[in-house]
Amino acid sequence: MKKRSLLLSALALGSLATLAYAQTPALKKGLKITLLPKNINNPYNVIQTGGGAAAGKETGAVVKVVGPSDAGASSQVSYINTAIAQRQDALILAANDANALLPYLARAKASGMKIVTMDSDTAVSGRTLFINQANSEGIGRAQVQLLGKLIGYKGDIAVLSATPNATNQNTWIKWMQEELKLPKYKDMKLVKIAYGNDDDQKSFTEMQGLIQAYPNLKGVISPTTVGISAGARYLSTSPSKGKVMLTGLGTPNQMRAFVKDGTVTAFQLWNPADVGYLATYAAAALVSGQISGKQGEKFKAGKLGEYTIGKNGEIIVGPPYTFDKANIDKFDF
Repeated sequence: MKKRSLLLSALALGSLATLAYAQTPALKKGLKITLLPKNINNPYNVIQTGGGAAAGKETGAVVKVVGPSDAGASSQVSYINTAIAQRQDALILAANDANALLPYLARAKASGMKIVTMDSDTAVSGRTLFINQANSEGIGRAQVQLLGKLIGYKGDIAVLSATPNATNQNTWIKWMQEELKLPKYKDMKLVKIAYGNDDDQKSFTEMQGLIQAYPNLKGVISPTTVGISAGARYLSTSPSKGKVMLTGLGTPNQMRAFVKDGTVTAFQLWNPADVGYLATYAAAALVSGQISGKQGEKFKAGKLGEYTIGKNGEIIVGPPYTFDKANIDKFDF
């Protein structure tokens, strides 16, 4: 009798699980989704939105990519307003400012649009979900750890960032500074945080300025794909090549030549296409009613598998990866 009771209980649980799975709504077809990167000229953003477009094809959504040519705080406003006017089902954006866009995103949410941020977040009130490339603390600390190894944990260092208001870079820099407080970095000194505004020429000039202003500079971290490539371009023809270690976040295709010629020893990143891909699946799941944005909810994101929503609507793609001469040719993005 006891065995029969256990069997019935197991069958009941299995039936409930099957029923729950059956009641999960399918992804709606023909969803209208706008992808709004920081700016459309950044190679990183092109790869990222390409991943979003690929997910759109898989889910049957109509995905369009729009965006400004600069990364100014107010440059994205007109595109948000256009998305509202066009009655888009979802807006996915990499925010140029954590707070400046909030009034416009509030209007978008009031219109019924689902808001998902990726890569660079707004304040929590501005969106439902945030697709983070990797844990922000992990990214910031890993950059310092890598540079420490490259310079023997000794010497002046600097950061070449994007814009002063970029939420992702500012968060990473905060964790870089926390990592630098550990005893093993006692002989490393952060002398300057410079801003290239995610502009190639300005980043090039800022890198030049850092080397000229700090003769004892041993290393630079540039946590932006525009900054690290511009900095490497300057270093590649500078007497400081091989003397000043440059690392940061870049794409393999962008950095390959600089790694092979010895300008850069190692750098890090994740696959930006996966960020856009996951953001599009998350937006489609939101609009389709598969998830609401609550912590602990799960959804499937195509080839990337199942993801769980974390605290404050954050979803982490995965850990950063270190690229160097030994492995860079294995990657093409």
